[in-house]
Amino acid sequence: MKPSCLLFIFVFISFVACNSKESRAEKEKESYEKTKAALLGKEENNPAMFIHIKGENKKNLIGQTVIKGKISSSATVAKYKDIDIKLNFYSKTQTLLESDDETIYVTLVPGATEKFKTKYFAPKGTDSVAISFVRAKVLK
Repeated sequence: MKPSCLLFIFVFISFVACNSKESRAEKEKESYEKTKAALLGKEENNPAMFIHIKGENKKNLIGQTVIKGKISSSATVAKYKDIDIKLNFYSKTQTLLESDDETIYVTLVPGATEKFKTKYFAPKGTDSVAISFVRAKVLK
């Protein structure tokens, strides 16, 4: 073969190889963006799957029930704020004495954990307090 023909073939193969790398990178980026958008939609529509609450309670000197807890987000894309929780006060026999709703004004970014503290004059006979997630606003 002539050297000019070999040069042409080499240039052609190099061009095709470089072009395929760029298109592959673009396709991967596009796929990543689609996956990220789908995940964001799932996290925004189902915050209860991604927000977790733990807490404990004790009495203070003036008889209030002090509830300390942590709210964490296992979301990877969505951000939440103004978390609504429900506090259920139970007797020793696990009878529901009272329920209260409260909003914790924090912003939860993906993977974050925030502490909270609240005080209540719990009903007489309260032995334990259960904390549960109600809803959260999605931060756009």
